[in-house]
Amino acid sequence: MEALKKFSRFLASQASPVVIAAAVLAYFVPELFSWVRGGSSLIIISLIMFSMGLTITTENFKILLSRPLDIFIGAVAQYTIMPLLAWSIAKFFNLPNEIAVGLILVGCCPGGVSSNIMSFLCHGDVPFSVGMTTASTLLAPVMTPMLMLLLAGERVDIPAAGMFLSILETVIVPIGLGFFLNRYFGRTKTFKDVQEIMPSIAVIGLAFIVGGVTALQGANFFAASLVVFLAVFAHNGLGYALGYLVGRFTGMNIAKRRTISIEVGMQNAGLATGLSSVHLAAYPHAALACAVSCVWHSISGTLIAGFFAKLDKRKAKKAAVSELEPAA
Repeated sequence: MEALKKFSRFLASQASPVVIAAAVLAYFVPELFSWVRGGSSLIIISLIMFSMGLTITTENFKILLSRPLDIFIGAVAQYTIMPLLAWSIAKFFNLPNEIAVGLILVGCCPGGVSSNIMSFLCHGDVPFSVGMTTASTLLAPVMTPMLMLLLAGERVDIPAAGMFLSILETVIVPIGLGFFLNRYFGRTKTFKDVQEIMPSIAVIGLAFIVGGVTALQGANFFAASLVVFLAVFAHNGLGYALGYLVGRFTGMNIAKRRTISIEVGMQNAGLATGLSSVHLAAYPHAALACAVSCVWHSISGTLIAGFFAKLDKRKAKKAAVSELEPAA
């Protein structure tokens, strides 16, 4: 069990390389991931959400109640900045309808499941991060289909009712089940051991989702035009920047600014990929934009967390030098 825990921690810390490796492997050996499509991809997302639910406690809901203003600001930022950014970028780059719809779907999804880890790594406000992720995820069944209808309904037919049910089944129910188990069995040693293993399940699940889309898209994934990659990078990068500015303009401290930046910029692109493969199957290139986002968000999250952590090291180093100068 200890070896399994150690392996799980390793996988969680190497999420980006694992996801990239899955994409490369699926490109060269697509039959390994060809089964990950439609219903199977939603089952995998359910497992990822279940792993998230196992870590949710009553304390998470107390955070929502004790910090209503912070959570409200975060939720509004989450469901305005990223959807409107995606819509604006699609217009600016004049993206084809299918790619545009995929990018907009990413923008309309809740925050990424690994954002809490990134907030911890960059010395952010972890309780705030957990509260934001919980709030945006609980709002997703209503907000995601509604925003898709509003922003992408003019491009393609959006099955809003189907998306609503899928998000309930693949997000809310698994999270609720995980929370229930944690609530009543969370103090047992066996359950705590399972909790420590679940991050690796989430990483493997995300890798399967990306691998499935890569296998389906084949050469299209890596041959996607530069415009698609630029659109994904711009969406993600501007999300980080605008999230940070929201924190600054609303008077949040540095730890909260970093957290809201990561929460806004990192979307649950894995969920977007699964939803597009089921409900937008008639527009296969929509899943391509979601999958590229899925890979890039995993990479950029670690990069921005490392950037913030390096800023702290520099400040600490300058403070240490300034303390020594008077003595010299």
